[in-house]
Amino acid sequence: MNRKILYLLLLFLFIILLKDLNAEAKPVQGICIKVYDGDTIKIRIEGTKTLYRKVRLIGVDTPEMDHPDKKGQRLAREAKSFAEKMVLGKRIILEFDWDKEDKYGRLLAYVFLQDGRMLNAEIIKQGYGFAYTRFPFRYMDEFRRYEREAREKGLGLWKGGGKA
Repeated sequence: MNRKILYLLLLFLFIILLKDLNAEAKPVQGICIKVYDGDTIKIRIEGTKTLYRKVRLIGVDTPEMDHPDKKGQRLAREAKSFAEKMVLGKRIILEFDWDKEDKYGRLLAYVFLQDGRMLNAEIIKQGYGFAYTRFPFRYMDEFRRYEREAREKGLGLWKGGGKA
């Protein structure tokens, strides 16, 4: 077999293995030390003193606080406040899906509280955000259902028939 073909085949297999390992990443425990907005937090990885990571919640999008094109969207502060009450200063568990990081180097995760609730889902259930379905993810059907239920109840963003 041609060396070049063998090299390309090995490289292809290595990439597949890396993708599989990434999708099967073990949960990470940490403490939430900052909430940037309703869908982005910063954590200190448990067991370390200096390992901090920015985390983008999978499958949920909340109104923007400081986006240059979307200044002060309705309920942005409320979404951030809700996330702060849920996780700031608390021990959390991150679980990963297909991709562990986004193009900005943020961890992509489902954030679980000690009582088992998932922050991503709670934000949508309470109407502080909506299901972000641009990319496929494990809980897409559930998140869509949570958004539909929040709309029907008129919660948060959907109060008074509002639109996100």
